[in-house]
Amino acid sequence: MKHIKSHFKFTKGQRNGIFLLLLIIIVLQCIYTFVDFSSKNIVINKPELAKFQSEIDSLKLVEVENNKPKIFPFNPNYITDYKGYTLGMSSEEIDRLLQYREQDKWINSTKQFQQVTKVSDSLLAEISPYFKFPEWVTNPTPKPNYNYKNNSNKTFEQKADLNTATANQLQRVNGIGEKLSERIIKFRNTFKGGFIADVQLQDVYGISPEVLERLLNEFTIKTPRQIEKINLNTASTEQLVTIQHIDYELAYEIINQRTLREGYKSLDELTKVKNFPLDKIEIIKLYLKLD
Repeated sequence: MKHIKSHFKFTKGQRNGIFLLLLIIIVLQCIYTFVDFSSKNIVINKPELAKFQSEIDSLKLVEVENNKPKIFPFNPNYITDYKGYTLGMSSEEIDRLLQYREQDKWINSTKQFQQVTKVSDSLLAEISPYFKFPEWVTNPTPKPNYNYKNNSNKTFEQKADLNTATANQLQRVNGIGEKLSERIIKFRNTFKGGFIADVQLQDVYGISPEVLERLLNEFTIKTPRQIEKINLNTASTEQLVTIQHIDYELAYEIINQRTLREGYKSLDELTKVKNFPLDKIEIIKLYLKLD
């Protein structure tokens, strides 16, 4: 025990040294805690700092743009649910487009896309620059001025019946391949009994005016589908919407115009109806009559 205690015995000088060391430590700790060593004379180059911050902001914007989903040119006729969602379309707008396409109808312009989907002007302005329609739609060749009933050298008797023609027979016409011939047959079969008149071929997607002229030089409607025409001056909304290219909105406008005119005097007066598809007038007239 005496040996152990000897380690904790200090001389007076040693005790003073320990006390002085503790005092120095306490003083240094207080200086470190309470004294501000930061320089108050730091000079900030504000123009350089602003320039540096601007560069950082620019790099952030570039990174944000790079991380955004990239949109490549596309045909709006083939928009899927997922594609429409990424473009910012609502589910109702997408459904309108899909329902329109289920009728084997095609959108051929930005204006028509908005009419069908009813998207807002702001969204249309954002996505329409990426629309890519077929070349024959964007750069159409001027249509020749010919009559569908008498547009070639062949007589009516010499032509084959378009309502009974096979895909192989159609492919003999220059410009009609396997896909286009199948599309014509498929469109014809959507009507029980086939076509009513040659003019309905306008609704087949992908037929250029030149190919249509060559087709009607070889084929025509010899056994037209028999239909009961609708009286335009007494037709209800439900009757009008059964006609190609007439939806409920257009049917309402037709009836409203009929009321204002106190009845139509001719079928051509339909061209005065708001938003009437002027290029489809001849097809629509096939289903109408005036008594």
